[in-house]
Parts: sequence; C-alpha cells; structure tokens
Amino acid sequence: MSDPFDRLHPLLRHRWSPRLFDAEQALGPEDVDVLLEAARWAPSAGNSQPWAFVVARRGDPVHARVLPHLAASSRRWAPSAGLLVLNVCRRLVDDSDLEYSEFAAYDLGQAVAHMTVQAQAGGLAARQFRAFDKAELTAEFAIAREWELMSMTAFGRPAARPMAEERDRRSLSDLHWGR
Repeated sequence: MSDPFDRLHPLLRHRWSPRLFDAEQALGPEDVDVLLEAARWAPSAGNSQPWAFVVARRGDPVHARVLPHLAASSRRWAPSAGLLVLNVCRRLVDDSDLEYSEFAAYDLGQAVAHMTVQAQAGGLAARQFRAFDKAELTAEFAIAREWELMSMTAFGRPAARPMAEERDRRSLSDLHWGR
C-alpha cells in the first residue's frame, strides 16, 4: 500500500509556515488581489461568504496601524512579511431568523485556506496566527459588532527554508476515528 503523503498534491505536501519572511520582497496590489480572489471562491454555508479582510502591505499606513497591536512573540517575525491580513467573519446573520452563524468561523477558515494554497502556488508562504491584541485591533479598525476578528495571516517569501526534516504531524490513525 502506498503512503498517502506521497499522493498529496505538491502544493499541500510542501506547504509550511515560515518563522521569518524576506523583508526585501514586496507584494504589490495584484498579489493581494489574487489572494483575495482565491478567498472569494471558497465554499460557504448557503453561499453566505461571511468573511472580510483588512489588508496591510508592508510599508503602507494600514501596516503601520497593525504593528503596535502584535504580541511580542509575533512582533519578532510578522513585520518582515510582505503582507499581513486580518481575517474577519460575520457572526450575525442578516435577513434570517438566525442571530448567530454557527458556520461563519468554519467558512472563514475555508477562505483563508484557499488564500494559503494560492500563495503557495505563487511561490509565497503563509503563516496563520493569533498572537495579537484582538480588542485593540477591533477598535483600531472599527470592526462592527456583527463581525469578529478571528486570526491573522502573514504572506510573503520565506527568508529561508528549513533543512529537509520530518515535520511533526499527527498520524492518520489519530485523525480517523471509528476505524
């Protein structure tokens, strides 16, 4: 029996989250647009598309507004990324009897995953993280109460690829209950 890892698409097999980005590489507006386009095509419950993003390219005024709200741990590496994206989901549902979308966070995750794979396809890497002051960033960008800032993603060219080492991942049997 072949190893399922060997059958993974190369974009997934080689995906990794860098700890440092190339601070010389800039992402242009067209780079941002293709990442957002990837998110736009993600599936969502009832085609609700309950996601939005605050986009901060390194060196722009939005980026400068994000940096003070990073936790010390992410402040060591995140500023070198060409792009920081605040991932926001719409928790309250319009035109519905529902007051709270139980799928919004899942759907946002799908959109961010699409962006991550698109970045990988374009020679970039992504690192998703939650090391920031959520309340301060919510206030900084006046995120309305029906929306919730969930996470951030850093995009850019990795500064260096780690040596070929086995990555620590849970086993397939650990993921597949009921066998």
